[in-house]
Amino acid sequence: MTQTADVSLPLLRDRAFMLFLLARTVAVAGSAITSVAMPLLVFQVTSSALVTSLVTAVQVVPYLLFGLIAGAMADRLPRRPLMLGCQAVSAAALLSVPIASWLGELTAPHAVAVSAVVATSFVWFDAGSFGALPALVGRARVVPANSMVWIVTTLAGLGGPVVGGVLVATVGAAQALSFDAASYVVAGALLALIGRSFDAREPRTDRPGGLGSGIREGLEFVWRQPVVRSLTLLGVGNSITGGAVAALLVVFAVRDLGLSEEGSGIGFLVAVVAAGAFLAALALPKLTARVPIGWITIATLTTNPIALLLTAAAPTLPWATAPLLLWSFTSTLTIINGITARQIVTPLDLQARVNTTARMVAWGGTPLGALLGGVLAETTGTRPAYALMSSAVLLSAILAWRSPLRNRNFGATEAQPA
Repeated sequence: MTQTADVSLPLLRDRAFMLFLLARTVAVAGSAITSVAMPLLVFQVTSSALVTSLVTAVQVVPYLLFGLIAGAMADRLPRRPLMLGCQAVSAAALLSVPIASWLGELTAPHAVAVSAVVATSFVWFDAGSFGALPALVGRARVVPANSMVWIVTTLAGLGGPVVGGVLVATVGAAQALSFDAASYVVAGALLALIGRSFDAREPRTDRPGGLGSGIREGLEFVWRQPVVRSLTLLGVGNSITGGAVAALLVVFAVRDLGLSEEGSGIGFLVAVVAAGAFLAALALPKLTARVPIGWITIATLTTNPIALLLTAAAPTLPWATAPLLLWSFTSTLTIINGITARQIVTPLDLQARVNTTARMVAWGGTPLGALLGGVLAETTGTRPAYALMSSAVLLSAILAWRSPLRNRNFGATEAQPA
C-alpha cells in the first residue's frame, strides 16, 4: 500500500523525504565533479573560450526545446519511472566519455553532445521533481523541505568541485566523469526505495484536448498569476548574466587569475560558487519569514551586478573570492526565492507544467548569456566580458524597482491553502 505524507512529522524523521534528499545530494555531488571536469576537458582539447562556453549553453537549450512538453507530460505520467529513466540515461551518457577516452576516440564535439544529453534528461527529471516534492511532503512543508534540499545539496556542491579538481589532477578530466555516472545510478536506487507516491493527491483538473491543452493550461497560469509572472520575467536578466559567468569561469580562472589547467585551483573557485548557493539556501527561510518576497528579489538583483563587477576587477584568486561568493549568493537567492514562491501558489496537479514553463522562460537567457560571453571573451577578454554581461541583471534590477515587487503585500495573499 502506498504511504501518504504525515505533515505533522518532522522532516528529519520522514523516511520518504530523507531518501529523496539523499538521492538529490548524491546526484548533486556527482554533478559538481562534472562542473569542473567537463569544461576543463573541452578547454584542454580546444583552448577556446567560445567552444568552452558551449558546454554551459547546451545545458540550458534543452529546457527551451522540451520544457513545455516535459512539464505537461510529467503532470500526466507517473513521476517515479520518469525520473528513474532520466537517471539511467544520464549515467550511460556520462560513462561514454571515459570509455571514448580510453579508446583514444574522445573529441570536443562528443563531450559537448554528452552535456546536451545529460541536460535533456534533466529537463524531464526536473519536471517530475517539481511535482514530486510537494506530493511527498505536503504543501504545508514545501518551504522547509525546499530549503533543506538546497542546504544539503549545496553542501555536497561545496566538496564536489574540490574533489573534481583532485580527480582531474590525478585520473584526468575524462575519467573523473565516471564518478558522476556512478552517482546517477546510486541516486536512482535511492529514489526507487521511496514507498510514497510521487504524484498529486489532489483531484486532477486536466481539461479535454490532450497534451496541447495541458501545455496551454500551464502557460496561462504562469501569465495570470502575478507572483509567478513577475518573478519569472525578472529572472531572465539574472539567467543571462549567470550564463556568462558560468560559461567563462574556467577561462577566467586560467587566463585572468593565473590558475593551472590541472584543476585543483579551479575546483576551489567552483566551490566558492557552491558556497554562495549554500548560504542563499540557509538564508531563505529566515528571510521569507521576515522580508516580503518582492523585496528579497529587488535586493538580490540590485546587488548582483555590483558583485560581478568587483569579481571582474579582482587581480588574483584571493581578491576574487569574496565578490564571487556574493555574486553566487545573490544569483541563487533570486532563483530559489522564485522557485519556492511558485511551488507554494501552484496547485499540485499543475506543478510540473507551471515550474518547467517558468524555469524555461527564466533560464532562457542562459544560453544567450553563455554565447555572448564567449564571443566577448574571445574579442575583448574575460574581464571586460564579465563587466559588460552584468548589464543584463542590472536591467532586471531597474525593472524590479519599478514593478509591483516594491509593495510589501506583494504575494502575501496569493498562497493556496495547504
